[in-house]
Amino acid sequence: MKKISSAISALIVLVAVAAANAAGRPITVADLLSMPRISEPQLSPDGTRVVYTLAVPDVKANRMARDVWMVTLASSEARALTTGGHEGRGRWSPDGKRIAFISTRSGSMQLYVMNADGSGSPKQVTNVSSDVDGIVWAPDGRSIAFTTEVYPDCKDDACNAARDKARGENPSKARIYERLLYRHWSSWSEGKRTHPFIVSANGGDARDLLPGADYDVPPVQREGPHPIAFSPDSKTICFTAVTEPVEATSTNGDLFEVDVTGALRQAQGGPSEQSESRAGAPRKLTTNRGFDGAPAYSPDGTSIAYRSQARPGYETDKWRLMLMDRATGKSTSLTDAFDRSVEDLRWSSDGRSIYFNAEDRGEMPVFMIPAAGGAPKAITPGSFDGEFDAVRDALVVSRSSLASPAELFAISANGAAKPLTRHTASVLAPLDIATPESFTFKGAGGTDVQGFLVRPPAFDAAKKYPVVLLLHGGPQTQWSDTWSYRWNAQTFASPGYVVVLINRRGSTGFGQKFTDEITNDWGGKAFADVMNGLESVLARYSFTDRQRVAAAGGSYGGYMVDWLASQSNGRFRALISHAGVYDLTSMYGATEELWFPEHDFGGTPWTSPAAYQKWSPSSYAADFGKFKTPTLVIAGEQDYRVPYTQSLEFYTAMQRQGVPSRLLIFPDEGHWILKPQNSMVWYKEVHDWLARYLATTQPSNP
Repeated sequence: MKKISSAISALIVLVAVAAANAAGRPITVADLLSMPRISEPQLSPDGTRVVYTLAVPDVKANRMARDVWMVTLASSEARALTTGGHEGRGRWSPDGKRIAFISTRSGSMQLYVMNADGSGSPKQVTNVSSDVDGIVWAPDGRSIAFTTEVYPDCKDDACNAARDKARGENPSKARIYERLLYRHWSSWSEGKRTHPFIVSANGGDARDLLPGADYDVPPVQREGPHPIAFSPDSKTICFTAVTEPVEATSTNGDLFEVDVTGALRQAQGGPSEQSESRAGAPRKLTTNRGFDGAPAYSPDGTSIAYRSQARPGYETDKWRLMLMDRATGKSTSLTDAFDRSVEDLRWSSDGRSIYFNAEDRGEMPVFMIPAAGGAPKAITPGSFDGEFDAVRDALVVSRSSLASPAELFAISANGAAKPLTRHTASVLAPLDIATPESFTFKGAGGTDVQGFLVRPPAFDAAKKYPVVLLLHGGPQTQWSDTWSYRWNAQTFASPGYVVVLINRRGSTGFGQKFTDEITNDWGGKAFADVMNGLESVLARYSFTDRQRVAAAGGSYGGYMVDWLASQSNGRFRALISHAGVYDLTSMYGATEELWFPEHDFGGTPWTSPAAYQKWSPSSYAADFGKFKTPTLVIAGEQDYRVPYTQSLEFYTAMQRQGVPSRLLIFPDEGHWILKPQNSMVWYKEVHDWLARYLATTQPSNP
């Protein structure tokens, strides 16, 4: 009788949960744009509190309002430390009594310091002519390093300010260049370089640590974690820089050290003689031809941990965890036997271990590895922990999934996760959010390929649902079990679609060989994986409607959409191409990071013309008119990675052949659609296009 009673109780609970879920409504774009977004968590030196940035979309102002928050691990009590909506990048002082942060309250991004207990008013520490970023406290707490832009030939900030003023007042806005990498992502080079500076924590003149250097710190073309680090004695800074003469073709970033003693004395009010006011000359530490970055000194200062890529010219080579002996300069890889790429890294407080996170089959767990060598151990297996920090016995992660936005969690020694923040709970409460399902199928050559499936709201297995296949970019990235605001799987599913996300060949997190197999094969095995994955889903899940299928993707995902327009034999009812690569030759001539196509296609368009022609969707444009798959084409005019003219070319080919097509251009956006009001337009256009062509009855083409 007890067993029957327990079974009935469990059944009642399951029915209640199902009813509650069914009562939820589908997520809307308005819901998505109302969700607070957590980033940049950092533990206090005693491991009891976390400071982080909370961004809330301000749709009316068409911007993100950011503030610095703090949460206590013991109580999970969170509170705002700033309320102006223009702050972020909070960083603890070494004694835990103050917090440095960046604010635009003065009109530009400047460095401020406030008391951690909330007493008093924040003090502005810098007043430089360009925006401040990348703040790092010196371990002695007396100084703070940061980065800002300068004209390399300017001797002081007054020169920088005067040069900016003159440029702004010049009626002519002509740009003149004599070398490559003249623009990047969504901005043009104005002749400035990003340099590291140092300033007293109490304010005063900031000192350029690399005066005259004609390179950027951090490298503008290679984003990555903590490119600047202080030695434990506060006398030296290690940084990453690309000093190659042709930056657009090089992935060779190296580690350098610079003695900051002289600049520190000046910043702290010491001797003002010229010999004492400058940092020492930077000393190159690495000679590897790939990229070396993310330096972190060991607590005792004898070693530097960093991550490194061995193969030059390949931005998605495996990131190894390296350990450099400062006395001998010898570097040793700790992860040769670990077939995953190291992302961010942290030393344990005792210096005996190193924490890092790494993509792994759609997740990103935190691992720990002995500094003396050994196998990495997953501390948070099966979770996507995109950001983390570790201090003493405390480990805090920013965790999300395809079903939940990022929140902060404290991880115990046994891996248990304690929620620290619940910023999105009230928005999620009334929503019907589906639990994603991971699946595996046989891709090209019989290789196992993984994907995710997200069911629609109010799901009924007895019904048939249209399928939307989402295609990720990169091409060397992965669909992750993480919440996205740009390509949100739940929002795509909300009108009543089954959403499929496939980690085809070239995806990261599945071993380096799997990633490498898209090289000079953009429309080959990756295309086969996508099509095999779709057919596997349609065969495996009886609730999918094989007649109503659409595909959408951005960047390389947009390339794949352009490729499907001719190569899928009209398999799809509708296509959506965002920032898609259409013609590889013209793309090469207008993009910025040239090492990327030169690696993936074995050279330039004039040294390897066959590869560029073979893998260009434009080469098969004549077949667009044969299949006439309705296609929505989207781009941002400020996209310099995949210039928006690629989308114009694709759209023109569609229109000239009578293919039902629609062009959506955002003049004020780049590769991604970031402004809240633009995001609303993007989702509306995408949903309207899918609704038009995934209806039960096939509409007539307009």
